[in-house]
Amino acid sequence: MNKSTTASLAIASLLSLGIAADAQAAKDKKEKCYGVALAGQNDCGNLAGTHSCAGQSTIDNDIGEWKLVPKGSCQEMGGYSRQDAKKMYQSLKSSDDKMKDKAKHMKDKSMSMK
Repeated sequence: MNKSTTASLAIASLLSLGIAADAQAAKDKKEKCYGVALAGQNDCGNLAGTHSCAGQSTIDNDIGEWKLVPKGSCQEMGGYSRQDAKKMYQSLKSSDDKMKDKAKHMKDKSMSMK
């Protein structure tokens, strides 16, 4: 199997997991709540795409991890909708990338002074 096929299958698997979880959530009158799962207690894949299974989160209240909660209780728990969590995650990722670029620039500049 080539890399393209493998990547396509991985993406399809992730999408099907998300769709199945969404269908189950609707059926049970629950909603995905981001930022409330404790380490090892997330319900499925995360926003970063670093894993696709339940129980694989490593940090408490990671904004990219979600848990199914009764509808209407997410905000009360301090959690976020997928849309809000995604915006926050992208903002944090962008800030992190900028910090890495700045650190690299400073390192390059200090090396050129030697």
